[in-house]
Amino acid sequence: MSLRTVPVTFAEACQFVADWHRHHRPPRGHKFSIGVADGEVLVGVAIVGRPVARLLDDGQTLEVTRVTTDGHRNACSLLYAAAWQAAKALGYRRLITYTQDGESGASLRAAGWRIVAARPPAPGWSRPSRPREAHGTAGIARQRWHAPT
Repeated sequence: MSLRTVPVTFAEACQFVADWHRHHRPPRGHKFSIGVADGEVLVGVAIVGRPVARLLDDGQTLEVTRVTTDGHRNACSLLYAAAWQAAKALGYRRLITYTQDGESGASLRAAGWRIVAARPPAPGWSRPSRPREAHGTAGIARQRWHAPT
């Protein structure tokens, strides 16, 4: 097994995510996507865009909004490391992502990322003044991770 990074379009990355995780909808916003291949077979993708949290959207920060693999060993770590290299090369100063409570974050730790904040469970996106459809993420605590500096 020799994994390598490969370029993928946003459409290819979204299709890979949909094929492996039917419960994930395509993310909104996109700066770049990265794929990882074993030989000629695409085995994982990372989608990077602007931060979802508007207060973190300072023009210097990007967020890894999706990472999906078919289970290949070390593919996630390779994607997180490559995403940070690409973001730095584009001039960004910070790259973040989140894990849900109960996820180990082993791939992030292997890529040198660190937890910088624990986020309490949120009630969801819907408010009386702006109703939103529920997507199953309400009530789940999360950890925010930063790429190594």
